[in-house]
Amino acid sequence: MMNNHLFMQLNLPPTLEPYREQLLATRRPYIRITAQPARATSWWESKVGGFPYLPNTMPYPTAPDGRELVFLAQLNFADMPRLEPFPEKGILQFYIYDDDLYGMDFDEGENPDTFRVLFFPEPVLDESALQTRLVPRDDYDLLPHHPEVSHPLVFEPAEEVAPATDYQFWQTFGTGFFQQFGEEEWDLQDAFGRAVRSQGHKVGGYAYFTQDDPRRTEDPMLLLFQLDSDEGMDLMWGDMGVGHFFIREKDLIARDFSRVLYDWDCL
Repeated sequence: MMNNHLFMQLNLPPTLEPYREQLLATRRPYIRITAQPARATSWWESKVGGFPYLPNTMPYPTAPDGRELVFLAQLNFADMPRLEPFPEKGILQFYIYDDDLYGMDFDEGENPDTFRVLFFPEPVLDESALQTRLVPRDDYDLLPHHPEVSHPLVFEPAEEVAPATDYQFWQTFGTGFFQQFGEEEWDLQDAFGRAVRSQGHKVGGYAYFTQDDPRRTEDPMLLLFQLDSDEGMDLMWGDMGVGHFFIREKDLIARDFSRVLYDWDCL
């Protein structure tokens, strides 16, 4: 069923109106995430920064050089709207490395040496079974966020259409779509970018990039988690950039988070 609200809110340039129905056919649900003001959070809450949920039986994730990775964020799916094929419950965590690339491997984005994604399908609710004596560090040099500060997250279901930043737009409309409009090409692309925006924090849906989509068309991957720059959290990926974690649908369905693609880019 067509989302009439989305239909009415899609303010396309007149030149692009003939493509409205084709664009609406790309509608996709996602979970919109909003960060709240910093406060103390529980071990099980969805959050950016602070301390992670970590059972005593689980060693803290480290890089090959022995340094601990830095807790970036966690999502508790039990507190989130339902979105297939994402989990209905469980805690998903993201860790990165404190270096000038925040742990991203330019050559092999799925190399987990300097980032990690952990999933706990059945969280233990007994605090005595958790690592609660984690010591906050104050010697971080290069990170997008303030790991000593915890920002809880809230969620709402949402829907969006394909933006020009996501490779799936070009799969639908062709790589030279805007070129057909001649001198209007760049003005129309800018106007479309303002009308169809995929920025912000989210699970699922379409991805926003300041540069290029790192995914390959022959190896499609879903947007597992997008964490955008956010003044409210004093979170900044380089120069107003955005961070992404992608996963293959079959791995997501199997709840296998060992082959995640980590990427961030900036202006």
